[in-house]
Amino acid sequence: MISFCGGVKANAASGMAVHDDCKLKFLELKAKRTYRFIVYKIEEQQKQVVVEKLGEPGQSHDDFAASLPADECRYAIFDFDFVTAENCQKSKIFFIAWSPDTARVRSKMIYASSKDRFKRELDGIQVELQATDPTEMDLDIFKSRAN
Repeated sequence: MISFCGGVKANAASGMAVHDDCKLKFLELKAKRTYRFIVYKIEEQQKQVVVEKLGEPGQSHDDFAASLPADECRYAIFDFDFVTAENCQKSKIFFIAWSPDTARVRSKMIYASSKDRFKRELDGIQVELQATDPTEMDLDIFKSRAN
């Protein structure tokens, strides 16, 4: 791994860098539950993944879904709270690879080739979802994948 100044680490596989803030905000979500969700964006000009949006703890799944652009790819983390069949309160951290059909082909390729390396930077992901439209990540899908 090559480090650069400015809080960025290079990703050898795709040439994509990951800004330190990406990992920091994820750790805050995981350890302190500071956020409900995080949306990450690849800045193609700078060739790096950056934090685009942070969801407050009180925000809902609907707020999260609305934060993803209809025609651009994104990575996202969602802290999903649920109650088990045994009536226990739990939460799982989801990684969502958002790649809508209407996104540019080049963008889809960049996100796909950088995904696994980016995920490795975020230790503690419990469930992964791939979604190309909102129906592929509705609340029922989160519930079924969490159990």
